Amino acid sequence: MGTLGAKVCSKAAGGGQWAAALLALVAVGPAACSRHSQAPQPAAGQAGGRQTPSGFPVPRYVSTKFDKVNARVGPGDDYAVKWVYRVKGLPLQVVAETEEWRRVCDSDGSLSWVRGRTTDARHTVMRTQPQDLALHARPDDASPAVATLVGHAMAELKECQGVWCRLSVGHARGWARADEVWGTASAPQCR
Repeated sequence: MGTLGAKVCSKAAGGGQWAAALLALVAVGPAACSRHSQAPQPAAGQAGGRQTPSGFPVPRYVSTKFDKVNARVGPGDDYAVKWVYRVKGLPLQVVAETEEWRRVCDSDGSLSWVRGRTTDARHTVMRTQPQDLALHARPDDASPAVATLVGHAMAELKECQGVWCRLSVGHARGWARADEVWGTASAPQCR
């Protein structure tokens, strides 16, 4: 489906981390199970002292709104499709933007352009390692584990306090160190 016969790769193919990026959280104890509220919207901001077309800061995190999002070589439909993101809710870091397009970095360190309307302001994170990650009741290593985020799974980011972030998948919530998931660093993740 690429332009001019270009080969289109799928970030969900080949058994890599995208294929395993299914939401999966296994409760290991009685977790607080309340309906999660809407994620906070990013504050309007500037990038390097300049106002961005969207009014939001750059870099910032967004997630894919659909389970099929074309990643292009440049900001426009005339540019070739590099690959297709095939996971809804996949975390991406916006590193540049135009009115309609966002230049994004993914957890593989790859850069591409996606339409702004195919992204969601909901902030998600991804466990990029294959090992499971214990989610704690409180932001403390000594706190009991209340759930497990399986390797290569995604979760919604609720808040961060210092080096700890509160994550949520479905009704399960817990705390994990920010450096254990991709999507929490404030610095640009792709160069």
